[in-house]
Amino acid sequence: MAKHYKEIAADLTTSMGRLKKGIPETMKGFAAMGAAAKASGSLDVKTKELIAIAIAVAVRCDGCIAAHTKAAEKYGVDRDEILETLSMAVYMGGGPSAVYASQALDSFDEFSGQNN
Repeated sequence: MAKHYKEIAADLTTSMGRLKKGIPETMKGFAAMGAAAKASGSLDVKTKELIAIAIAVAVRCDGCIAAHTKAAEKYGVDRDEILETLSMAVYMGGGPSAVYASQALDSFDEFSGQNN
C-alpha cells in the first residue's frame, strides 16, 4: 500500500486553494485558527507539529499526515522524535493507529530523504 506523501501534500495544496476560492471567509478563519494554534507559547512549533502528527494518525487523515510530517521535517524534527510520537499515537489509537503510524513514518522518511 505505497502512498507518495509528496504527491498527497501537493494535491492537498491544490485542493485547499480551490476550497479557499470557493469559501474564502471560512478558509480565512481556518487559516487564522491555524496560525493562532501554531504560535509559540508554552509549547514550541516543533512540539505542536508532533502533536498534530499523533492526531493525524489517530483520525486516519492522509492529507494531515503529509502536511504535518512535511512541517515537522521543516522545523527540525528528527526520526527518533517521530518514532516516539508514533508510539504514543499507536498506544492511544490501537490497531488502526499502528497502520497509520507506519504510513506517517513513510511520509516523514519521504520528506526527509531517509529510508531506514
